[in-house]
Amino acid sequence: MTVPGRRQLRLQDQIRTEVTEMIELELRDPRIGSATVTQVELTPDLRSARIWIAVAEKGDAEGTLKGLASAAGYLRHELSQRLNVRRVPELTFVLDHTAEEALRIESLLNKASKSK
Repeated sequence: MTVPGRRQLRLQDQIRTEVTEMIELELRDPRIGSATVTQVELTPDLRSARIWIAVAEKGDAEGTLKGLASAAGYLRHELSQRLNVRRVPELTFVLDHTAEEALRIESLLNKASKSK
């Protein structure tokens, strides 16, 4: 795995900020629940972006992903207006399970400490 350059890191941060704002303020799809952009990963050639999404309600996760996938064209168009780049990357949305895993590990650690 290569270390991302400054431009790649800056662009990842800009995409995260802009997509977060668009999800919160502009998208009106009822399938999209309470979603938070946790991370953006750009490929080194800046052609593809994987956007990690955390969803508050477990049941809303699949609907939120479908809603965001259908809004990807709109989001790319808006990013092309807001970012100073020649080509806007293709957007792929992925569920972020980090918070769920952290809670699971914490509960396992609590059980282990209580059994001692």
